[in-house]
Amino acid sequence: MRRRAVLTTAILAAVATPGIARAADPGPSVTKKSTTQLDAQAVYFVSYDGLVNNNSFQKNGLLTYKGYQYAVWYTSTKRAVVARRVLGATTWSTITLSHTLKSDDSHNVISMGVSRVDGRLHLNMDSHSDGFFYVKSVAGLLDNPASTAWTSAVFGAVQTSLDGVALTTQFTYPQFLATPEGKLQLSYRVGISGNGRNALAEYDGSSWTALGEWSASTGTYTSAHGSSTARNMYLHGIDYDVNGRLHAFFTWREQSAAVMCNSGGITNHDTGYVYSTDRGRSWRNDAGTAVGTTGSSNTVAVTDAGLVVDPLDPDHSLMNQESQSTDSTGLPHAIISYVPGRFGQCTTNYVTDRTANGRAFHVRKNAAGTWQKTEIPIALNSSQRTKLVLDKYDNAYAVLPYGRIAGASKASGYTDWALLYDGSGLNAFGEVVIDELRIKADNVLSVMYQEKSSGTTPSALHVVDFALPA
Repeated sequence: MRRRAVLTTAILAAVATPGIARAADPGPSVTKKSTTQLDAQAVYFVSYDGLVNNNSFQKNGLLTYKGYQYAVWYTSTKRAVVARRVLGATTWSTITLSHTLKSDDSHNVISMGVSRVDGRLHLNMDSHSDGFFYVKSVAGLLDNPASTAWTSAVFGAVQTSLDGVALTTQFTYPQFLATPEGKLQLSYRVGISGNGRNALAEYDGSSWTALGEWSASTGTYTSAHGSSTARNMYLHGIDYDVNGRLHAFFTWREQSAAVMCNSGGITNHDTGYVYSTDRGRSWRNDAGTAVGTTGSSNTVAVTDAGLVVDPLDPDHSLMNQESQSTDSTGLPHAIISYVPGRFGQCTTNYVTDRTANGRAFHVRKNAAGTWQKTEIPIALNSSQRTKLVLDKYDNAYAVLPYGRIAGASKASGYTDWALLYDGSGLNAFGEVVIDELRIKADNVLSVMYQEKSSGTTPSALHVVDFALPA
């Protein structure tokens, strides 16, 4: 007994003593598990350099809830469909909805959301600065999926409002997010590119409420070349962390081309950040200063101090709507991309220049409260966007265009970015959609991608699964 007590004491002392570390957490890794086909002939057309079934701002085109995974897309006949499978299954069950894609516009994505308060699946689809289409399932569908028949009868009629709440006639970029209490919020843009405002609506399990706009389009921004008096805030995402704080990274897009060195560029500038501690009713900058109140005349504006966490002028083709996430402690992370200054100080064609010289960067706030930025040393070879996810050890993964995956370890301070998967064999078009919720469910990274095609020839749509460190 004495020997056992001494041994136990020694083990406890070793764990508690500084300098004697426990086994290190694993670094980032991906192991390809399987690929399933959603549709052999999904709709294909290139618009704004993207596909309607795989756009970075599509939150969520793929999601996991209570042991099932759900996916949405448009078929070759432009019909909207929603499918599900048991996690790990090789086949999907598909429901065709009573809606047909109205135009060949890659903005007109389908986004899904889950209202945990009543177990419904919500879909918002097919809009670009005009009206949207909305449908929701019966209550409890997602809570008891195995005992509920997967047929069109579980979805209500397609609406052009949120159960009677019209919102706006200039609607774009639906993004659903669940509050910590299980309510469902909808983030969207009111207005048009270069002259728009971000807004929120909220569903409490019985009805929708429009919370109002929270970003401003007014104010004067002046660059080295000229000024602009209208703009919109493009979100890299909007997400609740483990502590219930709502985070939003963004970039501004100016309406006037006068702010650029060359008209072939893009007017995006600066990476900004705000957060909310009251479920999106009010907003603060990184220093904690109040900068806006949702639904009021005091909204977040380009002239507010303390918004910018990574300054950049409009001459480097900074991309909008890239990606963001939060780690296990609630610290915010984002991916941004642009043409670094070493390739020149004036982009003249944002697609060509980003494809030739664009790079992605990991921007994050560390535990000391300092913002850090690290270049991911892999050429984009694309004008398109990158997605960001974190595993349970807070290792970071950048899912680059064409389905390539890079990773960096928390242990290195995210300085050891390296390519983990080269995308070979996927034949992916470019941007991909990721399942943000599945990583927490079973430690798997699911990526939805569409194969390259030409013109308007339909192509196959797939989901590929990667195991992350156990």
